[in-house]
Amino acid sequence: MDELQIQRINELARKSKAEGLTTAEKEEQASLRREYIEAIRMNLRGQLNNIDVKEEDGSITNLGEKYGNKGN
Repeated sequence: MDELQIQRINELARKSKAEGLTTAEKEEQASLRREYIEAIRMNLRGQLNNIDVKEEDGSITNLGEKYGNKGN
């Protein structure tokens, strides 16, 4: 998701509050929002997959290796 797409999401949100959106604009807004949410999810998954947890016995468990591929 690039900066122009985020700006467009914000433009549509402002227009929606001010005067309303056409059907085509509503569809564009929904599509952009889906892309944005997917980008956030991918970023979060990437961060979570890089977390290491030190267990009580001193071993280190990488959560990405342990849980990363479940549910995909």
